[in-house]
Amino acid sequence: MSVETKGSALKGAGGRRAVSLLARYGTLAGLAVMIVGFSVASPEAFPTFSNLVNIVNQVALTAIIASGLTVVLIVDELDLSVGFGASLAGVLVTGLMVRQDLPVLVAIVVVVLAGGLVGVVNSLIVTKARVNSVVATLGVGTILIGFNYAYSAGQPIAAGLPDSFFLISLGTVLGIPNNILIMAAVLAVLWVLVNRTDAGQRMQAVGGNAEASRLSGIRVDRVKISAFVVSGMCAFLTGILLASLIGSGSTDAGDSYLLDAFAAVFLGSATLRDGEFHILGTLVGVLIIGVAFNGLSIFGAPTFYQYIFQGGILVFAVALSTIARRYAQA
Repeated sequence: MSVETKGSALKGAGGRRAVSLLARYGTLAGLAVMIVGFSVASPEAFPTFSNLVNIVNQVALTAIIASGLTVVLIVDELDLSVGFGASLAGVLVTGLMVRQDLPVLVAIVVVVLAGGLVGVVNSLIVTKARVNSVVATLGVGTILIGFNYAYSAGQPIAAGLPDSFFLISLGTVLGIPNNILIMAAVLAVLWVLVNRTDAGQRMQAVGGNAEASRLSGIRVDRVKISAFVVSGMCAFLTGILLASLIGSGSTDAGDSYLLDAFAAVFLGSATLRDGEFHILGTLVGVLIIGVAFNGLSIFGAPTFYQYIFQGGILVFAVALSTIARRYAQA
């Protein structure tokens, strides 16, 4: 090998290493830069403990729905029904308490189980009917919109809700909002599921190579069904908490969570790993979005900047994840 060839190879390897490092740690660096920048620009408002708690509390619901979505992406599928599911869950849980007079806990359990059922429906269409998950879950999501309007007649359900339901999201434990504690519990359970159980190892194997997993004896369809069930339950839990937070069940309250969830998951896939979806990375992605929105709000940025940021961060996140995977395979 000539000196020039060796130099080109080393230069190419160095370039790949630099890009890989940027893909792995760029999101963490970006989060740190935002925190420092906002803290310097607004030292009296941004870096306070109360504001930091507020940021985490604001992204808690996004983290829950995004963590469920992460599990589906780990098995190499997509779930576009999560936002619509969250909206339906808010309407259902409030309606069951107001119209059917169910106790708060019973209504919550019924709705979370309904989320699992939606996950089963999604997964059966994908695994048995062999419909692409984008088409399948978008179709199911549209059906959920129909159920939503059929049950609520397009009107928010608010009057007659018990005070104990509001306390689920508005209450605190030792000064920490309940939604943060619920988020921490959900993320901890899913992290253990994905990283410390045989089921989680099978999910990662299926996401890496479904055909090889099938040949090795893994029941691929069953693994994907379980992933969709987790996603559905997390989406419906998010809708329940959102209804508790805003004090009503609204037909479109959870729709916007879809974009934030995808942005967080893809940002997270480029954090610490080469384009792999994982729970810890999703949390980092959620925090990046939360810090940015909070900073923009503190400085009084017009609302349209938030939409520009949402769309831009999603494109950036997918691009960064794709680059990380490409160089990991090189």
